Amino acid sequence: MNNKAKFERYAALLTEWSGRMNLVAPSTLTDIETRHFADSAQLADILPTDVRIVDLGSGAGFPGVVLAILGWNVTCIESIGKKTAFLNAVKDDLGLPNLTVYHGRVEDYVRTLPRRPADVVFTARAFAPLIKILDYVARTKCRLFLLKGREIESEIATAQTKYKFDYKLTPSKTGDGYLIQIENIR
Repeated sequence: MNNKAKFERYAALLTEWSGRMNLVAPSTLTDIETRHFADSAQLADILPTDVRIVDLGSGAGFPGVVLAILGWNVTCIESIGKKTAFLNAVKDDLGLPNLTVYHGRVEDYVRTLPRRPADVVFTARAFAPLIKILDYVARTKCRLFLLKGREIESEIATAQTKYKFDYKLTPSKTGDGYLIQIENIR
């Protein structure tokens, strides 16, 4: 199955499963390609190719599953069982051996990682405020590539009351949010 077919099948699964559970806002199902796929895929323009991705609070698989379809090795972390079942169904249906689904809490998974794993980066979309994400991952010293909303400046200011870090903001190509790259967390 080529990537186009995988994205078409992913959209069909998302629509089907969303009828049974709250995976995404119903209003976004009419524009899955832009609202979810293209939004997530814009990380591919800035992500290093030689890394393993750990997607925090994956929900319906954004951006984790999209990045797995595009070729990255991805671990999606999700604590809600029905969402984990959806992610596993997508993995199996699309034949994604490079996708791992972890059913559990972000903080429990992150505790299993060594400090400074050079080949791991974190991603997230619509997961938690920046300071909370940093609380989860700061000890690992990993880089973060996050899709955030238009309130990112205030999230950065709040996070900087507790953490120091280097960051780069890029306007989203699909909405009024931002992509933020974070490194050198201290």
